[in-house]
Amino acid sequence: MTHDDRLSGVLANARVIFFDFDGPVCDVFAGLPAPEVAKQLAALLTAHDEAAGAKATETDDPIEVMRIAHEAGDEIGRMVEQALTAAEVEAVAVAGSPTAGAVEALQAARASGRPVAVVSNNSAECVQRFLEEHGLGGYVVKVIGRPSGQPHLMKPNPFPLIGAAEQMQMDVTHCTLIGDSLTDIQAAHAAGTTVIGYANKPQKVDLFAEAQADAVTDDMQAIADALTTA
Repeated sequence: MTHDDRLSGVLANARVIFFDFDGPVCDVFAGLPAPEVAKQLAALLTAHDEAAGAKATETDDPIEVMRIAHEAGDEIGRMVEQALTAAEVEAVAVAGSPTAGAVEALQAARASGRPVAVVSNNSAECVQRFLEEHGLGGYVVKVIGRPSGQPHLMKPNPFPLIGAAEQMQMDVTHCTLIGDSLTDIQAAHAAGTTVIGYANKPQKVDLFAEAQADAVTDDMQAIADALTTA
C-alpha cells in the first residue's frame, strides 16, 4: 500500500470530486476484453478505409481505434464511435463489480458533502448504464462522457474537466480528479484541478510521481478513508 500523506490534504481542499470511470470506478473491459473490441472496430474501419484500418490494427485500445477513424473522416469516425459506444455499453453489463473501494469512496464523498461527477473518455451511456446497474446513480451528480465526434477534446485535453466544473458551478481549482492514467494527470494540470493518481498497476506509482500528481494511492479504499477524516 502506498501510503500517501498528501491524500488527506488534497481531499480536504477539494469541494467537488471528479472520478475517472475506467479504473477508479470499474474495469470497463473486464468481461469483454479491450483488444477484442479494438479488433472488431478495426475490421469495421478497414471495410471503409484500408489505410486507416491497417493503422488501427496496430493498437489494442478501442478508443485509439476511434481516434484513427475520426482522422480518416467525420462520417467514418462517427460510425466507429457509435460502434464503440455500443461495445462499451455491452462491456459494462459483463464488467463485474465496481473497483474495490470505489463504492466506499463515492459514499464517503457524499457523506462529506462533496458532490461527485464522473469525467470519462468512455461514453456517458456506458457510465450511466454501469451506475444504474449497481445502484450508484444517487452518488453521482453529473456524468461527463467523451465529447461526441470530437476525440481531440478528450483527456489529456482539459476541456472535459473545465466543462464538468462549469456544470457543477464550481471554480475548477476547487475540484480534484481521481484518475488512473497519465492523460488524467495531464488534463488536470492543464485545467488547474488537483489530481490523485490511482496506481492500479505497480509501475504507475513512479509514473504518477514523475508526472507530479498531487497524491498517489494504489487503493480506492484509502480515498474513502481520507474523505471520512477530511
